[in-house]
Amino acid sequence: MKSRSYDQFCALACALDVVGERWNLLIIRELLPGPRRFKDLIEGLPGISTNLLSERLKDLEQEGILCRRVLPPPAGSTVYALTAAGQALEAAVLELGRWGSRRLPASLEGIALPSLGAITLALKAFFHPERAQGVDETYELRFGTEALQVRITDGELQVQHGQAIEPAAVFHTDMQTFLGLFTGQLQADAALAAGLVRIDGDPGALSRFRRFCYVPGPPN
Repeated sequence: MKSRSYDQFCALACALDVVGERWNLLIIRELLPGPRRFKDLIEGLPGISTNLLSERLKDLEQEGILCRRVLPPPAGSTVYALTAAGQALEAAVLELGRWGSRRLPASLEGIALPSLGAITLALKAFFHPERAQGVDETYELRFGTEALQVRITDGELQVQHGQAIEPAAVFHTDMQTFLGLFTGQLQADAALAAGLVRIDGDPGALSRFRRFCYVPGPPN
């Protein structure tokens, strides 16, 4: 790991010695839903160079935050995954995401659309468990060739990369439409009528999903 340190007897300073470097928390964000290939990380982190990503991954691996794994055949790809120490950062990342939501830009113009990691963070940060008590349902969010499986079990939320097994519904959409639905700027009926969302499965699932996962009002 790099030699730079705050050199303070402070738990926060010690944490920032490891995750405070630029891009490190965003790399962790991308890995929270599950293992990712180097190519996936590059795509999910627009603006980072391949050399810098390699350096950051090496540093985080040395610190025990992530590890490399080889997927079994037929994939055989090398992927990066969070260790238990990396997964333990999820609560802190979610709180930072909630805090940062008040500083989101008013427009998407000129900035990158969110990655699957960013969508996962948003879903978890703005999940409303009080509205999902007694619910046992799985959804799949499909953005082109990529997918997230979202499972709600009696007020608890799990989000993972990949297609869901026997979901109540599969929502086919794009990132911009999803953001409109998630923030309440676009209603489910209007999105369906305009063809911005296509549903395989229960047509009422989108309205139910929006009851559980949404941003409560505009940032202030």
